[in-house]
Amino acid sequence: QVQLRESGGGLVQAGGSLRLSCAASGRTFSSSTMGWFRQAPGKEREFVAAISRSGSSGNYIDSVAGRFTISRDNVKNTVYLQMNSLKPEDTAVYYCAAAWPKTGWPRREEYIYWGQGTQVTVSS
Repeated sequence: QVQLRESGGGLVQAGGSLRLSCAASGRTFSSSTMGWFRQAPGKEREFVAAISRSGSSGNYIDSVAGRFTISRDNVKNTVYLQMNSLKPEDTAVYYCAAAWPKTGWPRREEYIYWGQGTQVTVSS
């Protein structure tokens, strides 16, 4: 069993920055691939970024590549999402999730555990 808790959301002006954190409980954190997803009002939840077990590799959707950076600390059992140059279209509830894929990056359905989400609002 893994519990995930996000924090760090808030209201920021366009062009600003936020750093989201996701604290995980459970002994299997370091063996998991961690991902960030977001869901805007009236839209489906979408993948944002993922990070490998060791933290050496990241994967991003095109719309955030170069602006967002995912990282993790396997000692603190925490994954982060540094968000720079924020845009109003980044406004959403952000969720972290954990997966244990057999190979490669996980498919959406392979993310087993999810946090409750943290609201990010970017004003224009």
